[in-house]
Amino acid sequence: MNRTFFAGLFLISISVFAQKKDSFWKKSDTLDLKKRKTLIIGGSSAYVISMVGINQLWYANFEKSNLHSINDNKEWLQMDKFGHVMTSYYIGKIGMELLDWSGESKKNQLIYGATLGFTFLSTIEIFDGFSKEWGFSFGDILANASGTGLLIGQELLWEEQRIQLKYSFHQTKFAKQNPELLGRNFLENTLKDYNGQTYWISANIWSFNKKSKFPKWLNLALGYGAENMITSNVTNNDNRFRQFYLSLDLDLTKIKTNSKFLKTVFSAVNFIKIPAPTIRYSSEEKFGFYILYF
Repeated sequence: MNRTFFAGLFLISISVFAQKKDSFWKKSDTLDLKKRKTLIIGGSSAYVISMVGINQLWYANFEKSNLHSINDNKEWLQMDKFGHVMTSYYIGKIGMELLDWSGESKKNQLIYGATLGFTFLSTIEIFDGFSKEWGFSFGDILANASGTGLLIGQELLWEEQRIQLKYSFHQTKFAKQNPELLGRNFLENTLKDYNGQTYWISANIWSFNKKSKFPKWLNLALGYGAENMITSNVTNNDNRFRQFYLSLDLDLTKIKTNSKFLKTVFSAVNFIKIPAPTIRYSSEEKFGFYILYF
């Protein structure tokens, strides 16, 4: 997940361009061929550059092999798989939004935009398959497909994203025990230390009953995390366990504001779970409560 999440953040950052003041960046009601051409050229260039960069950064120094697969489904208590689901979801969401900006039809948004995450991450999976250090993972492919499926399924069912995937992080003591694998500083920890990561399914309450008086920005979130993981697999020195969370959350995109800057910021950071009162359950520690959980 470390490689895919980092690469995903690179693509996610391009979404802010759709908020610029220039008329070219305003959403088109009908297909704008100039905008579509810009997306094709820019998207293809970004894809090629990112693939070359990923190959040089992560694979160039490792021995190559014939295409082979591995079964890593039991590693990290599946935390890495949740990372794949989330990254695939958000890259596809950005692909849809960019095609919508160009005035493309809803059908083409789903076919070519929403599947961008699956295509992007599956290419990285092929790189893994030709690297002796790693291997092609069918579990990763399933996770990639799940993120894309969640995105497309909601568009077909509701024509909106009532359920979003979110991420939160707090530093843990475990990174110091294996900094090579879990990260040497805060930024590396956010990408590598699965002990401090939590993945959330955040559902907007108002969107399921739009006649209700619930605040439009209020979400209910279910989270998943795991702890006591020093390496990817179980060892004699750890007692890893899963954790489940119930919390409130905010959909920042539903907060009313006339500021284009704030709309851009809210849209860009909406994948982050807002700290809130949280109930935790785990087999190791049973129930717990946080006034604010990060």
